[in-house]
Amino acid sequence: MINIRLKDGSIKEIPEDSSIYDLAGLISKNLVKAAIVGEVNGTIVDLSSKLKDNDEVNILTYDDEKAIEVIRHSTSHIMAQAVKRLYKNATLAIGPSIENGFYYDFDMENSLTAEDLVKIEAEMNKIISENLSFERMDVSREEAIRLMEEKGERYKVELISDLPEGEKITLYKQGDYTDLCRGPHIPSTKYVKAFKLISVAGAYWRGNEKNKMLQRVYGVAFSNKTLLETHLHNLEEAKKRDHRKLGKELKLFTFADEGPGFPFMLPKGVVIKNTLIDFWRDLHYAAGYVEIETPIMLNKKLWETSGHWYHYKENMYTSMIDEEEFALKPMNCPGGMLIYKSEPHSYRDFPMRVGELGRVHRHELSGALHGLMRVRAFTQDDAHIFMLPSQIKSEIKGVIDLIDKVYSKFGFKYNLELSTRPEDSMGSDEDWELAESSLKGALDELNLDYKINEGDGAFYGPKIDFHLEDSIGRTWQCGTIQLDFQLPQRFELEYIGSDGEKHRPIVIHRVVFGSIERFIGILIEHFAGKFPTWLSPVQVKVLPISDKYSDYSVKVKNELSAAGIRVEIDFRSEKIGYKIREARNERIPYIVVVGEKEEAENKISMRSRKNGDEGILELEELIQRIHEEVTNKEL
Repeated sequence: MINIRLKDGSIKEIPEDSSIYDLAGLISKNLVKAAIVGEVNGTIVDLSSKLKDNDEVNILTYDDEKAIEVIRHSTSHIMAQAVKRLYKNATLAIGPSIENGFYYDFDMENSLTAEDLVKIEAEMNKIISENLSFERMDVSREEAIRLMEEKGERYKVELISDLPEGEKITLYKQGDYTDLCRGPHIPSTKYVKAFKLISVAGAYWRGNEKNKMLQRVYGVAFSNKTLLETHLHNLEEAKKRDHRKLGKELKLFTFADEGPGFPFMLPKGVVIKNTLIDFWRDLHYAAGYVEIETPIMLNKKLWETSGHWYHYKENMYTSMIDEEEFALKPMNCPGGMLIYKSEPHSYRDFPMRVGELGRVHRHELSGALHGLMRVRAFTQDDAHIFMLPSQIKSEIKGVIDLIDKVYSKFGFKYNLELSTRPEDSMGSDEDWELAESSLKGALDELNLDYKINEGDGAFYGPKIDFHLEDSIGRTWQCGTIQLDFQLPQRFELEYIGSDGEKHRPIVIHRVVFGSIERFIGILIEHFAGKFPTWLSPVQVKVLPISDKYSDYSVKVKNELSAAGIRVEIDFRSEKIGYKIREARNERIPYIVVVGEKEEAENKISMRSRKNGDEGILELEELIQRIHEEVTNKEL
């Protein structure tokens, strides 16, 4: 017999040579039915894996996200098997699990269509009903290559050939299908309960545009049909909310062939952007920030000093000026370091909170461009806080509080991630240890839940990322707090301490919106274009019933404008019902209708986006209502 420690800390005695599946059966009948994979000493493994004495075991079921990832990966194998059955000429590439689903890349002669996806789904359901076991096979490198060469799987042969000498090779087989895979997998195909194929896209082999373009089939998979249906509903809702579609309809922004990836903000889009900036400025001035502006282009020497030339050059736009190489700034930080260096500082100056709404440029591959979400030029709401080591935690807490004030105004919930030291980092172990422990300490003291994201920090310091959840459950990474010990050293920043000696300041880099343009794109989709009144580019639309009431309409408009309200008149000779529908399609918060009765009583008829027809009222009532909504930034 051997002893196994379970998740709850209890010890279970089981026969030697038992598998995780055997253990689940010994614990309960319900558990053995729900078990998907096991976690042994922190590693996810197949249920068929044998256990050893003193192993720590956690049996994962349909309720566990780690188990769902395994189901999604296994579903990609089922899809590949279905494709191979239907299209004999298809060659396999890779097929991982991703957020909410999976994909698989295929090299094949015929271009897959929506009709093909229906056929593939049907074949997948057939494979699931066949209840084929996933069998793990440990083989030598030579055996794996031989097997894949026999099957004509040249991409698999390339992957195996690139693996380090001596690395264990594992294959997984279900029925007539065998694939190169580390695993783990579900016990059999019947464990897949709810999936849907979504789309086909092009993808270069290994992500290299010099390689062949493959066909990538995307799918989603969940633990049950209810979750799948909810997700599919949200996907349909996301299509309706697509910021590219709504941005065009609402005349917020556009793109031109003359500048791919460089957005043109239209008048109404600029109103939204400036309103966000005004909100940002008010909050920052109240929190003790000052605002600066740094040049958009600086020479190569600066970017070498900052480290960007060596870590980020492929994303930078460069130019020769007076026989010297310059680059458009991809980030605002180095310019902020130069402003700090422009005069001497004392410990009494700290903390120095310095904000910048800086225009930055980053070269993105054309295939990655996506409306306002991924562009090549944008405004970043940076700030740099220069401080003493003793001020780190309090300043991080202050930034978290400020970011929370911003996101709460839009109704966003958010999750936090702490990203730690990456492989290409700069600086000493001691600096990184202090930086990471400071961020962690601030989050712990605020009793905030967060996830550790190992190795995903910036090259100059660890960071806290804020992932917003929008109205249909999608997440967006926006706010970031980065603690930096490196740039102060590289730029030789100094201050005179209380001991009269020179010291290096510590710097926090942080953004709230991130890219303001991207944040606008997120808001468009979050609100489905129905911006709260304080943010709406047009807050009131005045609709005269006929030309006879144009003068009174202008009088109403002028009073609203004088009260600081953004207002337009629809003078078109159209029926009032049509004008109302058009104004509603424009997502205007308030529609004012004026005709004979309204003019005679010096009043207005009002429709609100929230309540519909609200009848006749005094214009001053509407003005006060809008002022309250704007002042309180109501949703």
